[in-house]
Amino acid sequence: MSISLSKGSNISLTKEAPGLTSVAAGLGWDPRATTGYEFDLDASALGVDANGTVVSDQWFVFYGNLQSPGAAVQHTGDVRDGGADGDDEVINVELSALPQNVEKVVFVASIYDADVRGQNFGQVANAYIRLVDRTTNREIARFDLSEDYSMETALTFGELTRNSGGWNFSAVGQGTSGGLAQIAVSYGLQVQ
Repeated sequence: MSISLSKGSNISLTKEAPGLTSVAAGLGWDPRATTGYEFDLDASALGVDANGTVVSDQWFVFYGNLQSPGAAVQHTGDVRDGGADGDDEVINVELSALPQNVEKVVFVASIYDADVRGQNFGQVANAYIRLVDRTTNREIARFDLSEDYSMETALTFGELTRNSGGWNFSAVGQGTSGGLAQIAVSYGLQVQ
């Protein structure tokens, strides 16, 4: 049975799914309102060290860099219209393949070209992130974003965090109006 999380809550994946080695982070959403442009939301993942910075540029996994070093984090591909049933984009994480210096994997969704298109997350409905055990295909946890993010163009949905040799998952739900670039800079990446 899946655990439904609220903003700011977390669970121990080690306790909820003993022996867990591989997870899929499925992100989904539906456009609620439109400006005439199609909605193109993009899922991303950042491999972060103990100092809160991305380990290297290669640990920023998105539609332009589909996998991290060693393929520990893999993006399954960009869905440009959000019209898929179920998860719109999926990022797979091989927990056992993550090097020790990766303390956290942060999952983000951003609206492509949001400023030009006049779009924000207030125009998005049914946004969620769910964690699935890839071995058993069992949904472990789900976080449905219910706030009105009418100014935000990028959201941190959730985080996988190392905890005493195991892993936790936290429901974050933190938005920014500066898009993906602002989130990337906040984790120490250089944005051009």
